[in-house]
Amino acid sequence: MTSSSPFSVKPTLRGELVTLRPVTGDDAALLDTIVREDPEVARLTGSVHRTGEAVPPMDPAELRGIYERWATADDRLVLAVLDNASGAVVGEVVLNDWDPGNRSCGFRTFVGREGRGRGLGTEATRLVVEHGLRTMGLHRIELEVYAFNPRARHVYEKVGFVHEGTGRDALRFDDGWVDVHRMAVIGD
Repeated sequence: MTSSSPFSVKPTLRGELVTLRPVTGDDAALLDTIVREDPEVARLTGSVHRTGEAVPPMDPAELRGIYERWATADDRLVLAVLDNASGAVVGEVVLNDWDPGNRSCGFRTFVGREGRGRGLGTEATRLVVEHGLRTMGLHRIELEVYAFNPRARHVYEKVGFVHEGTGRDALRFDDGWVDVHRMAVIGD
């Protein structure tokens, strides 16, 4: 990647409910705790394969190093989601898997227990998608969402994502299979 990458700029995006700011190595432990201690996040992100299963531990120093690299990476944008009401970090949004020739990338997110049910995830998704399409000049942002996560799919549809297809039996969970829905939003 070159320094001309639209991912080189690490903005802070402010909304009514959330502020998205660049991650730092200091965020690694808290974000890991959100995934590790919230069974819903672990399940809905496909981080586990059984109800009650623990997310495999990761070396804290290694995880901190990953977040430190992401903080300056020119091939992805990783932003912490801060709840404006409390100032607490409640999740993250990520634009990654950049394809410069097609001006496209992937999207993933999670919001932990403390941030759910109040519109924070919807606003965070809207802010980062608008930034990607309008400011960064992306043409397409795509994502995958598991079929057992209709709440997230509804959020994505509200922001403009359109269902493009289904990957059948994409995730093994509790002795069954879960489909994945592929969605994308298109800009100019």
